[in-house]
Amino acid sequence: MVLMYHATTEPYSAAGMSAGQYSVLWWSTTVYQSLVLMGVPLFVMLSGALLLQPSKVNEPIRVFLKKRLSRIAIAFLFWSIIYFAWDSLVNHTTLTANYVIQKFLSGGAYYQFWFIYLIMGLYLITPILRILIAYADRRILRYLIVLWFIAVGLIPLFHLITGFGVDTNLFVLGGYIGYFIMGFFLIGVEVKSKTLWRLLFASVIWTIIGLLLMAYPFHYLGQYYFFAFTTSANIILATVAVYMLLSKRPRDWPGNKNPWLTRLVQTISANTLPIFFIHVIVLETLNKGLLGVKISVMTINPIVEIPLVTVAVLFLSLGVVLLAKKVPVLRTLVG
Repeated sequence: MVLMYHATTEPYSAAGMSAGQYSVLWWSTTVYQSLVLMGVPLFVMLSGALLLQPSKVNEPIRVFLKKRLSRIAIAFLFWSIIYFAWDSLVNHTTLTANYVIQKFLSGGAYYQFWFIYLIMGLYLITPILRILIAYADRRILRYLIVLWFIAVGLIPLFHLITGFGVDTNLFVLGGYIGYFIMGFFLIGVEVKSKTLWRLLFASVIWTIIGLLLMAYPFHYLGQYYFFAFTTSANIILATVAVYMLLSKRPRDWPGNKNPWLTRLVQTISANTLPIFFIHVIVLETLNKGLLGVKISVMTINPIVEIPLVTVAVLFLSLGVVLLAKKVPVLRTLVG
């Protein structure tokens, strides 16, 4: 989902496009984005499901943080160097000490690095949340999730529709913490698949229509991406639907009947971190045609190009990572 989302955000110029070409491009990127905006929230929910287990409440903070942050920190520093070099060589960015320091302080070497800051922040608060999860009644957790949903999903929507502002001090919960707790809270909760599919369909349609309205009739509001925010009400509902649908799958999916698919899933799963880091380099290499083969929304119909480049980036990234891991020194560095 993350790879496809980034495939839809390729920079382009509308100059020289006909109205029909621009319409196809806009609708393609909008629909594909609406289908995959749940990627990061899903990862946060999965992390909450795994990390907030009550059985882990007594794990020492030092042990937990050392185990979780050490692996990410090494890969983060290694890929930061790679991306600073990439930014300089490919984008011709002038690297100064101030530029590098500001990048580290404000989100990382390249645009996808913000996610690492999010994960590290969740790791830092996990020992506290484990105590809450282990000893709080489920009604308290439900109350917390409802407050979070109102704060991040409904209040901004109320402000958009009515123009009335609400003092943000009224709700102190924000960010991704609700997703993190919901990941654990929804374990074992049963909802009919038909209901979840309807919720997912309605949420995706809500996202598409919302983006359409913000792009045209209400463009003057200056909040084009409002319905694409991962904490907007429509994306929260879509994420919950996908999470609960996936939780219905057998834990050993795809099972013994498909050994090759099982190996592929396990290989990708074991390398999600380095794939995440390297995929933007692979994506931009294809988009810019740096190797002589250009796969871009400017050269191929975006209806085809976006899923094509997504698949290509996934397997090329995986291939590079697996080759890198054959080198002893790089095995630890890449993640």
